[in-house]
Amino acid sequence: MISPFPYRRLVRLYVGLALYGASSALMIRAALGLDPWDVFHQGLSRLTGMSIGVVSIVVGAAVLLLWWPIRQRPGLGTVSNVFVVGLAIDATCRLVPYHAALAVRIPLLVAGVLLNGVATGLYITARFGPGPRDGLMTGLHRRTGRSVRLVRTGIEVTVLAAGFALGGGVGAGTVLYALAIGPLAQFFLRVFADPAENAPGDGAKSPQAQVTAGTPGAAQDMAVDVMPASAVIRRDAPERAAVDPI
Repeated sequence: MISPFPYRRLVRLYVGLALYGASSALMIRAALGLDPWDVFHQGLSRLTGMSIGVVSIVVGAAVLLLWWPIRQRPGLGTVSNVFVVGLAIDATCRLVPYHAALAVRIPLLVAGVLLNGVATGLYITARFGPGPRDGLMTGLHRRTGRSVRLVRTGIEVTVLAAGFALGGGVGAGTVLYALAIGPLAQFFLRVFADPAENAPGDGAKSPQAQVTAGTPGAAQDMAVDVMPASAVIRRDAPERAAVDPI
């Protein structure tokens, strides 16, 4: 029998990736701290002058090249992740202006973290392959024999430290993301899971199996000491501002 074209899964994939980029942009506009990979992207953006979305695409493509030596195979979701998330970040940053008032920034941060959980559930349950950063984690886990948590923590602490050194925003939002994204992702995985698509005999991995890598740039279960929200701010480019002090 010929399997029906997975329209629903494709919609879930691209809506999830677009929302993931939008959620990152909301956290950027909140200027209260980002997840580890976006701290790195923001730091590179400040260094190079490129937009954060473009930096995200370039970094995603570079990480994807690292899949070759660890023998990871990309899927449609992997390649789509590289481009859709970065484009959605820049598009949302253009639509959502920066506001200095905490009464605006705190709701933006909370909305960004919550939307990230929704996007994660959509993107992973589509089952079109992990994002470049997730695949790097799982590939290194398989090749080194180290636990997924240890590999993920090592990678994310490294990019967090590098991003902070480059001027990326580490703050209260980083802590909130680290604490909230795991439970949110698990909740929305259950919400969006389709039992019919996970029936025995389906060649794709279940969402529960895929979530072991976390989200694209996930921070759940990450054991890091977060720096205080007192980094330097560049008012001339709010999307590249590190963290606004509270």
